[in-house]
Amino acid sequence: MVNAIIVEPQDNVVVAIEPIKKGETVTYMCAGEQKTITALEDITIYHKLAACDIKKGEPIVKYGEHIGLAARDIKQGEHVHTHNLEEHRENLEAKG
Repeated sequence: MVNAIIVEPQDNVVVAIEPIKKGETVTYMCAGEQKTITALEDITIYHKLAACDIKKGEPIVKYGEHIGLAARDIKQGEHVHTHNLEEHRENLEAKG
């Protein structure tokens, strides 16, 4: 049963569409293919978890957009939230 979603194939986080308990299988569709991972922590509905291992400093990608950087290494299936994600804003004025 699908219990998470991923919007864009390049996303490295999935969003829980129901509460998920530590150790449960997380199932989602990506580019027409069913994928599964194991939750390493309890995940609240609508919160993110890593679809793959994410190294410190790498961008967190949700809905095809960079939403921040990994503040530390994040393991596949781990909760992704303010404790391990740091805000990162591009300097758009410098590109003008």
